Amino acid sequence: MRSEPSIMHLDLDAFFAAVEQRDKPSLRGRPVIVGGVGGRGVVATASYEARAYGARSAMPTSEARRRCPAGTAFLSGRFDAYRKSSSVVMDLLAELSPAVEQVSIDEAYVDLAEGAHDLSVEGVTALGTELLDRLRERTGGLTASAGIASSKLMAKIGSELHKPAGLTVVAPGKELELLHPLPVTVIAGVGPATEERLRTFGVRTVADLAGLSLVDLVSILGQAHGAGLHQLARAVDDRPVVTVREAKSISAEETFDADITDDRVLRDEIESLARRVGQRLVSTGLFGRTITLKARHHDFSTVTRSSTLGQATADAALVAAVAGRLLAGLDTTNGLRLLGVGVSGLAAHAQDELQWEEVSAAEQVSEAAGPAPAGVTAHRDPVWRTGQDVMHERHGPGWVWGSGAGRVTVRFEGPTTPAGPVRTFAADDPALAPTSPPDWEATPVGRHT
Repeated sequence: MRSEPSIMHLDLDAFFAAVEQRDKPSLRGRPVIVGGVGGRGVVATASYEARAYGARSAMPTSEARRRCPAGTAFLSGRFDAYRKSSSVVMDLLAELSPAVEQVSIDEAYVDLAEGAHDLSVEGVTALGTELLDRLRERTGGLTASAGIASSKLMAKIGSELHKPAGLTVVAPGKELELLHPLPVTVIAGVGPATEERLRTFGVRTVADLAGLSLVDLVSILGQAHGAGLHQLARAVDDRPVVTVREAKSISAEETFDADITDDRVLRDEIESLARRVGQRLVSTGLFGRTITLKARHHDFSTVTRSSTLGQATADAALVAAVAGRLLAGLDTTNGLRLLGVGVSGLAAHAQDELQWEEVSAAEQVSEAAGPAPAGVTAHRDPVWRTGQDVMHERHGPGWVWGSGAGRVTVRFEGPTTPAGPVRTFAADDPALAPTSPPDWEATPVGRHT
């Protein structure tokens, strides 16, 4: 650890949902869910209003619909809009220091020691306060939370303590005082499975974790995981801010306490792993073409199977469907002790952005089934995604409020207009077309007539 609070972690608050509320004034103050909008969709981000009802990231959209009240907005996402706002934020961080480690589209570490800053507690507090104010101004009202501390561990924990729009500065020497009363899940690497395993040993807080010896932790969790948590529980973290990060693949895996032979349980595990992978793809703004299944048999032999899609995706439902087909090709009669799902061939764009929507999965499954029977003419109306930016020749800019049965409903408003009127058109209306995300600093106002 460092002797000064010189590492900052910045995390944009409910980022995707906040961008939607900024650009769509009629949604401000209302619950908003961004992600897959159909029955097999997954929540990418829930606004704070939606979180009050129990909605959260990585939750199935169907569960979020059950929890949230009527009037909740369920939107597919707009990656162009999110990237545009993220770029503004990352540029602000680059003004503070040349050492910025962008972890995801809405999250980054900054090494303040690489800039010319007063690194006293008072100095970094003033710096952080000014940054959050500038960020709100430059992004049209988005907020972020930040932690500044002597290590990445404590900076990240600090950024999570006072959300939204909070700033926490951890003074050197005060790390354990802050860290030890917190639940053990604040430490990276303690997910649901590890939490449950530690709970059986009476570990609920970081202080409980710190009370276990290195030998005990290694015997419980293995050498690498146990040794790592032994250090982090004592706030020992010397990881540097890394300015170049290039992900080759994104994956998740689970080792079971007992071999699993039940196909239904294995498919549930595939769904859970795919949701985790999909969430990471969404958070990093990446899409992948190759889906890989990893399976370890009862005799510890390990096999992998892969399938490459025609276009990149970040759709957790599609990842689960492909991984499920790969699993069906394996002999699991004697049980599996490990399953893993991964996506590689990563890119920043997909052929059709925001492939986490179920419509993309349905279309690809349909395409895999082959062409329509002879004599049957396939017809498909234009696909309008809920939340999509559009422009009407007469009414101006707006966004898709809903679509179906050959109709599309549009709300005409933007980030600098009042809440606007709603109008319905034929889905193939030639006057209506997709458009780029609005400029939150100078949005043209439609005629609204």
